[in-house]
Amino acid sequence: MNPIPSLYGKSLLTLDDVTDAEMLELVAMSARMKARRDRPSPRPRALLAGKNIVLVFEKASTRTRCAATVAASEEGAHAEYLGKNDIHFGKKESVADSARVLGRMFDGILFRGFSHGTVVQLATYAGVPVWNGLTDDAHPTQILADLQTMQQHFGSLSGLKVAYVGDGRNNVATSLMHGCAKAGVDMTVCCPPELEPGAMAMELAEEAAKRNRCRVKVDNDPMSGVRGANVLYTDVWVSMGEESQFDQRVKLLRPYQVNMDLVRRTGNLEKNRVIFLHCLPAFHNHDTEVTRKLGPLEVTDDVFEAPFSKVFDQAENRMHTIKAMMVASLVE
Repeated sequence: MNPIPSLYGKSLLTLDDVTDAEMLELVAMSARMKARRDRPSPRPRALLAGKNIVLVFEKASTRTRCAATVAASEEGAHAEYLGKNDIHFGKKESVADSARVLGRMFDGILFRGFSHGTVVQLATYAGVPVWNGLTDDAHPTQILADLQTMQQHFGSLSGLKVAYVGDGRNNVATSLMHGCAKAGVDMTVCCPPELEPGAMAMELAEEAAKRNRCRVKVDNDPMSGVRGANVLYTDVWVSMGEESQFDQRVKLLRPYQVNMDLVRRTGNLEKNRVIFLHCLPAFHNHDTEVTRKLGPLEVTDDVFEAPFSKVFDQAENRMHTIKAMMVASLVE
């Protein structure tokens, strides 16, 4: 496995921390990691043998925690988990002091939490690579997996069009917009005016899109916004920490539900040129407390369970992209 020399010792807090070429090489490296893992026994030499990685989580997680743990373990590293009851950021101890302690003991830190300022402080003071597993502002490891999934299904990212439908100013939507622009992929954010991406997020994406001769735009009408899309992407309507806005958000976003009518509107269903993605968890059936009361929210079950839904490939790819990120940062 050939690591990416320019990323050795580097942190990944947002996609702006890597060049366009480095981001695409991480996606390619993730695909190689997947092929390497799927190779028949015996397994290849562990690339992270002797490394110690700490997972610092303020927010609960299924995919990020499991993906990071398995990624580290399969390459011979030890992963230690610190949950919200194990850390004292801003309470008993400053983030800076915690970072300097963790940096003395671990080779890398993966953080998942609320304030983006926390992961920035960790990277500033730890002295070891720090990776952002999600903050309120950014979700770079998710977007690497999304791009890998698109490339895995279509064979190439060139010429693809992505339509994100739902809350356009959350961390997934804005990070995906930035990632698509850096990859040269056209993207439309379909959202109500109240939930459009912020000016800074738009400016960052537009700069990358100009470099790579693609387009990012916002459309308040989902029926027009998804036309020509090869990828339909959505996320939950209410992010962690915003539960007080639940009723208001559901009412606002009902017209932006991804259903079969919206899939057909792409014009690519009959051509077998459209896939559905969701970063999960998803409110798609009647198996949760919320959906037993309200029914499906951001996506209907017939879309979620359709052959063109690649959400579980996407979830698996979190592991491969996190593994590629760790190896690129820690292997000289």
